[in-house]
Order: sequence, then structure tokens, then C-alpha cells
Amino acid sequence: MINNKIPLMNLTRQYQNIKKQIDTAVLDVLSSGQYIMGPNVKTFEQEFADYIGVNYAIAVGNGTDALRIALLACQIKPNDEVITCGMSFFATAEAVSSIGAKPVFVDCNPDTYVLDPLKIEEKITSDTKAIIAVHLYGQCADMNKINYIAKKHNLKVIEDAAQAAGAKYKGEYAGSLGDVGCISFFPTKNIGCAGDGGIITTNNEKIARICRAYRLHGSGLDGNFTYNILHNINNTSTEDINFGKNLPKYFNFVIGYNSRLDEIQASILRVKLPHLNNWNKRRREIANYYNRHITNPLITKPLVNNDCEHIYYVYVLKVAERDRFREFLDANGISTGIYFPVPLHLQKVYTDLNYKQGNLPNVETLANEGVAIPMFPELTHKELDKIITTINTFI
Repeated sequence: MINNKIPLMNLTRQYQNIKKQIDTAVLDVLSSGQYIMGPNVKTFEQEFADYIGVNYAIAVGNGTDALRIALLACQIKPNDEVITCGMSFFATAEAVSSIGAKPVFVDCNPDTYVLDPLKIEEKITSDTKAIIAVHLYGQCADMNKINYIAKKHNLKVIEDAAQAAGAKYKGEYAGSLGDVGCISFFPTKNIGCAGDGGIITTNNEKIARICRAYRLHGSGLDGNFTYNILHNINNTSTEDINFGKNLPKYFNFVIGYNSRLDEIQASILRVKLPHLNNWNKRRREIANYYNRHITNPLITKPLVNNDCEHIYYVYVLKVAERDRFREFLDANGISTGIYFPVPLHLQKVYTDLNYKQGNLPNVETLANEGVAIPMFPELTHKELDKIITTINTFI
């Protein structure tokens, strides 16, 4: 085993660079005694909404809950079909299934790895109600084409931007490009907290209010608003509800979730958000360095759509002899990872959907050949040169 192996990701280097700010923010929360739905959550929601350019941001417990609640806010119902890419983390499909809807998988682009919009329309049926556009590895899907198809067929567009905080498409931020966006703050993400966290973004007030209801047990004024929407009650005014002297959270109108971003996590994210663009810029610099200097003909490097500003949550190569490549890098002190080894359509839990090997060839090739090499802003030039030299000597 090589000592001082170059890691795939490294959270401690980032923490050391902003340690004083993080520690102060966390201790301030602990001293305040306000740990749930406090001022940091409210302020971070506004700061994040302002950052990506939307009217509303609703912080939730994690990225999976963001997807689930967003689907419900778009009024996706049991047995509805939701089209998405077969290459993503399981939560993309899990969120659809967890509300009783059916995921329908399409292939990805072989070069950029994101959902291929040319494969969408052939999967649309009378039961199709939404498209989840996955911004994979930090690159946005082709949203103009996806939104055009959605409008043509009266479908909602949900952005799975879990891996794409700060990514852009045609100059606009991920999370502002569809009806609703979902972002994860899992610790390894480009902006991550010290635990789980997520956020839902939208310009639609109705969707925002429904999301607020579902994150908090379907309660309060937003819960009653949601009840009226779901039951086609024309009067959606909730301002005249009399809760007496009781807290609104004790009045429940729909079955929701307990999905709130913790105040401590919000305070950490508030410290990190002003750094996000610089961190993403550094990731692009590293990717460009890889692109220029990795010259091994056995290696396929990722491509970037000209309309996109990639933020490289991970930098994924394709290598036909992936296992041997990974063993070679490991023996030379370089960590690697796979995102993701089993495509969604071939997961055992979806056997009853009757997908077969070969149905999504580009997704399956990526699952079999894709390998991530170290990518985080604090990588040193010495480490980068070692990674590149090692890759170029693989035969």
C-alpha cells in the first residue's frame, strides 16, 4: 500500500482553509439555542435563491427529499410516468418510485454523458407527466431541447442538479432552467455541509408553497393551500385560517415529511456559498489541465457541450480495461472511483420494468468503462503532474 495516496476527494483540506469561519458559525448556532428552522436557514434560502437567480428556494433534509417533494409539488401521482436518464445515482429513480410513479429510462449522450434529448419523445405516452433532467457529474443537460419537448407535450421539467451547484447552461444556473430544481449538499458535493442537506429552487410560487408544506408534515398555511390545490378547491386563500392560540404546525392538511435543513448545516453553507464560484473555477482549471496533458490513446476524456459551464463534481474518463487501469493507479498511489457501476434500468429492484442489457447502450458503456480520477480544488500541481504522468504510462 502506497503511503500518502492522492485521494479522489478531500474534505479536510477545504475545511482547513475556512476553519475559523466554519467554527465561528457553528459555535454561534450552538450558543443561540435555535437549531431547527432558525435565521440561518431562512437567510441561506434567500442567499441561494439570489445566487442562482430564482424567486424561491426551499431548504430540505437532503437531495433525495428535494426530488421527492418536487415531484409531489408538480402533482405527479401514482402510476404517472416520469422520464429520466438511466445514468444517475439511484435517488433519481427512487424518488419517482417512492411516490408510486413509474420511472422511464432513456440513454445518455456518449460524449458528454448527460441525457440524450433525442431519445425522449419515443418514450412519451399518455401517462407521461414529467421529465427529470439529470445534470450529471457537474454538466447540465441540453435544457433548451428538453424544455421544448416538455412544452410540446405539456410535461413538467424537474432538474436533478444534485451534482451541479454552480453549473451553467447558456449563462443560466442549474436549478433555474426548468419548473423546479433539486440540489444536494451531501458533504462531497461542490458545496456540501457536514452531514445531509438539500434545496429546492423554483420561480413558481405555487410550487414553492407546496414544497414548504410537504417538508413540514403538510401543516400550517402552506399545508392548507396544498390541500385546496390537490382537491381542486378554487379558494386557495389561506390567510383567514384561525389557528387560535395554537402553533400552525399542529394543523395538518396533507401527508408530508419531516425534511428540514438543520440550522448548523445552513450556517456552514452560508460560509461556503461565497467561495463556490472560485472553487468551481479551480475545478475547471484542473479539468483543462487534465484535458491538455492526458495523451494516452487508451483513455477517452469527457467532452463539454459548448452551451455549458461544467463544474466537474467528478472528472470521469472512459477506459475499456477499467479494472486493470484502476489497479495500476492504485499501485501508484492514486485513488479512483466509479459513478455509477450499475445503470438504473439494470438495478435489480427494477426487474419488473423489463429492461434488458443493451437497451441503453451508451449508459451501459459508461457504467462499464467510466472511472473518476482525483478532482477537488485543493489538488496541488505536484499531485496533478503525478496523476497525469501515471495515466500516460498505462499500457
